[in-house]
Amino acid sequence: MFGTIEIPVWLAVCAGLLGLAGLLDRIIGPSIRWMFRKRVNRTIDRVNQRLALKIQPFKLTKRKVLIDRLVYDPQVMEAMDDYVREEGVPREVALEKVEQYARETVPAFSAFAYFAFGARVARWISQGLYRVRLGFIDEDALAKVDPTATVVFVMNHRSNVDYLLVTYLAAERSALSYAVGEWARVWGLQSLIRSMGAYFIRRKSRNALYRKVLARYVAMATEGGVTQAVFPEGGLSRDGTLQPLKLGLLAYMTERFEPGVSRDVVFIPVGLNYDRVLEDRILTDKGEAEGSRRFKVRPWEALAFTGRLTWRRITGRMHKFGYACVSFGKPLSLSEFMAGQSDAGDLAPLGDELLRRVGNVIPVLPVSLIATVLLEADAALSPLELKSRTLALLHRLVAAGAHAHIPRGDDDYAVEVGLRMLRLRRLILEDDGMISVNPDDAHILRYYANAIAHLER
Repeated sequence: MFGTIEIPVWLAVCAGLLGLAGLLDRIIGPSIRWMFRKRVNRTIDRVNQRLALKIQPFKLTKRKVLIDRLVYDPQVMEAMDDYVREEGVPREVALEKVEQYARETVPAFSAFAYFAFGARVARWISQGLYRVRLGFIDEDALAKVDPTATVVFVMNHRSNVDYLLVTYLAAERSALSYAVGEWARVWGLQSLIRSMGAYFIRRKSRNALYRKVLARYVAMATEGGVTQAVFPEGGLSRDGTLQPLKLGLLAYMTERFEPGVSRDVVFIPVGLNYDRVLEDRILTDKGEAEGSRRFKVRPWEALAFTGRLTWRRITGRMHKFGYACVSFGKPLSLSEFMAGQSDAGDLAPLGDELLRRVGNVIPVLPVSLIATVLLEADAALSPLELKSRTLALLHRLVAAGAHAHIPRGDDDYAVEVGLRMLRLRRLILEDDGMISVNPDDAHILRYYANAIAHLER
């Protein structure tokens, strides 16, 4: 019993190191964790002092706690019991599936990742690609938003750059929580996205148990005051027009909402437009199935495109892709809107009103103007005719209440900038001083014209 046992030196060293690690974890670990928590809390307090929309406690709750709350939510438990009866599986198997859905959905927000890394990267990429401009913003209306309300930014979806652009421009006001599709669930990227406060959704899933888990998380976040950003069109516009709203996320946010009792939800319409959408040729590819909302892009093509842009940036030959502009419209209080509705359960009027407000603040940009004029012309136009018609269209739109971004406040320069972008991409033909549409790319011009077509109706 008290005999000597010989062990290799390496094993003794490993055992000693493990023992030391355990000792440090029990004695020093709590102090180190307390120190880090204190620094994180101090950072969050500093961030909250400058934000118009504060980071709510729900967003700062530990991820494990939120997952447990979601898994054992009464409505989720009820849906799980239905799943057990319908599928004939053991309750333990169903519970494991619920936990899987909850872990997949719940984010792991980090204020440091969002403000020190994410917002800065979003700014760097956005400004590297475009001349970013803030268009119309109703400051007075935004200042009157109840600070205790849940704010939801409702946006049209033009490009995958939308996420970066709005994150960058809204970083001085709030930390946004996005609903992100399955395309971003790849190793490395999904952890970063979760740390930015985003949550993943399976847009095509019809699994009732999964939809209930997702619905309850969105409802919990909304009740907790989390500032969110949604693209209710459900996907990128394939033809440039505003698409009919998908009411799924809106239904989850307004579930069991009671005016005067529940925390108010304030929707802020956001309109985005670009002189060039990076994915325009993919989106308008005629080889895709008619009416499809998805588009195909090969990873190596995306990497090659990124590589070319990076090389041009390094060699100083990078030309920005024109202007990218974001406008913020008049907020819509859900409590006030519901007070005027006879059927509180019918979300169609809410969706129609939000779509109308988003459409009204989509900025008018040079490329959209010139594309519209060229497509409406019966024949090639001289530069003078093109400028005259473009400015006439601009003035009609502004008179109708549209918000236009005119570079440098100079109408002539706006036309020049738009033409330059179209020339660089060979979307127009110039013959003997006359300008016309390149017939091979008429669908691309139509895509940009459609971005503002609704403003004349």
